[in-house]
Amino acid sequence: MNEISWLSIALGFLGGFGLFLFGMEYMGEGLQKAAGSKMKNLLGVLTNNRFLGVLVGAGITALIQSSSATTVMVVGFVNAGLMSLAQAVGVIMGANIGTTITAWIVALGEWTSFLKPSVLAPLCIVLGVVMTMFAKKQHIKHIGQIVFGFGALFLGLDMMSQAAKPLETLEEVKSLFVVLGDNPLLGILVGALVTAIIQSSSASVGILQALATAALVPWNSAIYIILGQNIGTCITAILSSIGASKNAKRAAMIHFLFNFIGSVVFAIIAFISFKLLVPNLGAVSIEVTQISIVHTVFNVVNTILLFPFAGVLVYLAERIISGGEEELEGELQHLDERIIETPSFAVENAVKEVVRMGNLAEQNVKTAMEALLEKKENKIEEVYKREKIINQLQHGINHYLVKLSNSPISEKEHSIITGLFHTVSDIERVGDHAENIAELAEILIKDDLSLSEIAHQELQEIYEAAVSCFELSLQAHEFGDKTIAKKAMPLEQQVDRLEETFRSRHIKRLAENKCSSVSGVVFLDTISNLERISDHASNIAMTILDENKSLTTEEMTFSV
Repeated sequence: MNEISWLSIALGFLGGFGLFLFGMEYMGEGLQKAAGSKMKNLLGVLTNNRFLGVLVGAGITALIQSSSATTVMVVGFVNAGLMSLAQAVGVIMGANIGTTITAWIVALGEWTSFLKPSVLAPLCIVLGVVMTMFAKKQHIKHIGQIVFGFGALFLGLDMMSQAAKPLETLEEVKSLFVVLGDNPLLGILVGALVTAIIQSSSASVGILQALATAALVPWNSAIYIILGQNIGTCITAILSSIGASKNAKRAAMIHFLFNFIGSVVFAIIAFISFKLLVPNLGAVSIEVTQISIVHTVFNVVNTILLFPFAGVLVYLAERIISGGEEELEGELQHLDERIIETPSFAVENAVKEVVRMGNLAEQNVKTAMEALLEKKENKIEEVYKREKIINQLQHGINHYLVKLSNSPISEKEHSIITGLFHTVSDIERVGDHAENIAELAEILIKDDLSLSEIAHQELQEIYEAAVSCFELSLQAHEFGDKTIAKKAMPLEQQVDRLEETFRSRHIKRLAENKCSSVSGVVFLDTISNLERISDHASNIAMTILDENKSLTTEEMTFSV
């Protein structure tokens, strides 16, 4: 075979593989869009019932056509605190079963001539293009995307198969697969490396099936390569867990342990079978459908075998990645970019993170007032330190919200995100006012000044009303409750009245020389800051009451 033929084969195979990958990705994206909120509903049924987790994992993977993507999603959910490790085990097991759907799609061509890639590919591509370009309903366009993805996948498969046909006559290629079949470790290593490089077991199984159409792959090498492919697919989740929480790393480790243990057990069984029980089968060429069967049997049986030992997998992952979680207040605890793939979850967690930021701001107001009323210098430093954390969270949350707003979300979710942009800004301003109060406390302590008893009582009264208003506004956001939001509004009006009354009284005290001018300025500035805090609390409550508030692109850009 001359050099030009080798180049032709390489280009044909690589081009086909590129189309196959594109088709698989495009089809999965269409399926996910068509599924919409059903993704959230599927994961919403997760409890500590591991069996449900297996079904959900299989269902989601069948939808998005990638166990790697599902596992990465699981890592993101665990990292964001949406899912426990116990729940993650079942989903990971199910994901391995769901990923076999691609192999069965590829195998369709062996069943009847109508389902051959060369026949189905052009039909699906034409139909998909027509539906995508001319359909008015979004749902029909999504179905068109799925159909077009099928066509591209089949076209890529047909190109790979055609490119591999000339290799049928080459004894060197057949000998290579014989070597892989005779050496289980080498076969597993090749399968793992190829899958790790392309980061998709579905795609690497598709390559194997394309080579099988040219009768190049014997049974023994196919099985060892498939086992390696199941190990190699873990690399995506492992890479995804870098920089994530320890529990997220443990979820990736569970995925690896599950596939590694299963592959080792099956490799031993296969080795014994080919050497002692059915030695002649090892050299027989495997068919495309038989690869699908082997791939499915491995994942189903592996799940059945290891399902009762899910707790052991969690224990091993915790032992390998030891230590507790170190919660850093300045880091985003509920947000993870991996879960933007399921926007409904991402929006829910964005609300949680904003409320957490609000709780820190509330804590800072209380600490600042404690520093002022009780003249505690150590509390002032605590306020300054926490204010830096609040500013960090503002930047991180806004960055996340911008990304989330650019993902495919519903009108309601867009409205929630718009409200969150405003709320984050208001919370940050509350933090600024807490810092202002801490600075006023610093003046009192530095100049050794005191406030009168009546001033103390008035500050306590307006402070309690302002904090209650802020607490209710945060609760309204946390639960999306308009009733709670409405309760915050009268408190804001009460703070306004108190601020006006106390200001008049204090100016009168100053005129009568009942307190020093510096103490008087501290008092007046403090009630002014508390009044502004209640105003921001009112704004936060209004984002729940006024769901149609819009946010301009300029505001979104500026807030980041």
